[in-house]
Amino acid sequence: MDELTRIIRHAAEHAAAYRRSLPGRPVARPVDHAALRTAFSRPLNHSPADPLTVIDELVAAAETGLVATAGPRFFGFVVGGALPAATAAEILAAGWDQNAFNAALSPAALAAEEAAGAWLKDLLGLPATASTGFVTGGQAANTAGLAAARQHLLTQAGWDVARQGLGGAPRLRVVAGEERHATIDRSLRLLGLGTDCVDMVRTDGRGALDAEDLRRVLASDPDTPAIVCTQAGNVNTGACDDLRTACDVTHARAGWVHVDGAFGLWAAASPATRPLVDGVELADSWACDGHKWLNVPYDCGYAFCSRPAVHADALSYTASYLTRADGAPVGGADYTVESSRHARGFATWAALRELGRDGVSALVDRCCSLARRFADGLTAAGFDVVNDVTLNQVLVGFGDDSRTDRVVQAVQDDGTCWMGATTWRGRRLMRISVSGHSTTEADVDRSIAAIVRLARAS
Repeated sequence: MDELTRIIRHAAEHAAAYRRSLPGRPVARPVDHAALRTAFSRPLNHSPADPLTVIDELVAAAETGLVATAGPRFFGFVVGGALPAATAAEILAAGWDQNAFNAALSPAALAAEEAAGAWLKDLLGLPATASTGFVTGGQAANTAGLAAARQHLLTQAGWDVARQGLGGAPRLRVVAGEERHATIDRSLRLLGLGTDCVDMVRTDGRGALDAEDLRRVLASDPDTPAIVCTQAGNVNTGACDDLRTACDVTHARAGWVHVDGAFGLWAAASPATRPLVDGVELADSWACDGHKWLNVPYDCGYAFCSRPAVHADALSYTASYLTRADGAPVGGADYTVESSRHARGFATWAALRELGRDGVSALVDRCCSLARRFADGLTAAGFDVVNDVTLNQVLVGFGDDSRTDRVVQAVQDDGTCWMGATTWRGRRLMRISVSGHSTTEADVDRSIAAIVRLARAS
């Protein structure tokens, strides 16, 4: 066996052993951060080291600082552990070491993105003609969508923002719900629009946009071009906005609708949950994550736009030294803000092939069912589930805020499972997100038993 094969196989064996350990491994444990830093922070050697030894040292140093986010009982941050085929594709992508800038640098990477993008649009109910940018995650996807919105609306107003910038530009307004995800605000800062341009819309009891209040806000300043930010999947409750109404009232005023669907856009992939995102195809741009509900490795997200030329105009660039392959379509870096691009399309292509249409639907349905199992079990134990569990999000209270925080901390320290805390409607709550393909009913029941045990001791 040659040396390179031995090195890669050795690393893969370590990775496989770790993944096999996940069902029985503590999800997290209290970390001695000083010791962890010491394990990594040895003096840099002067002479080269044996690669096999380096791999073993890396594994040993990292061991106490790994969180089993890929395992079946991690329920924080809407994280799903990567599927087997997607993980293996990621290993291949690292081995191939492709830069997915364009088809001249990696024809295979661009072809995989094109094919996987078409599958994604079909599953998510988006127009087949929309562009697809493979980005790092929801933040980058929201930024891409809002950049395209800025480009389009200012062009319609007779302003070339790419050339003239924002100084002296016509005013834009951003209309968004009071419970929008924080990445929307960061995107507005990055794009120079600023958060002062946001006109707030009230949300209903579920955390979704109040459609009547949206009409009121749009009518309050009818002459200023508007970007309306909607949600498929409230980060706390999982609630989805009335996308059809939002698109109808916004387009009646020549505005742009962006859908932040980091995890909730996947509702479209199941007949059972598809009605929650009715009208999604009418929007102008969409943001979605792959490393959430599709269970592909970090990092992977998708930015879709109904106007591919606008998408490319907002984000692409040219230079004298760049080469585009003859006959190659627009894609790759044209739809993102990265030039040195990880070849994310391979893992997405592999995940979709492994699951198939029915498998993606079943994954969404199973996670929603398991979320309801969490809600039923914790309600039966006497705790307060405060949201209507329509997707994969569950919010639970354990009395006053300080007790809830103690319970969350105790659960995290215990290691049986991991959930985070959030504040919703002024109240501290445990936030449970069920997103992993490997989670079973037994994992949920084991987690409920641990939460109940620890809550009663708090």
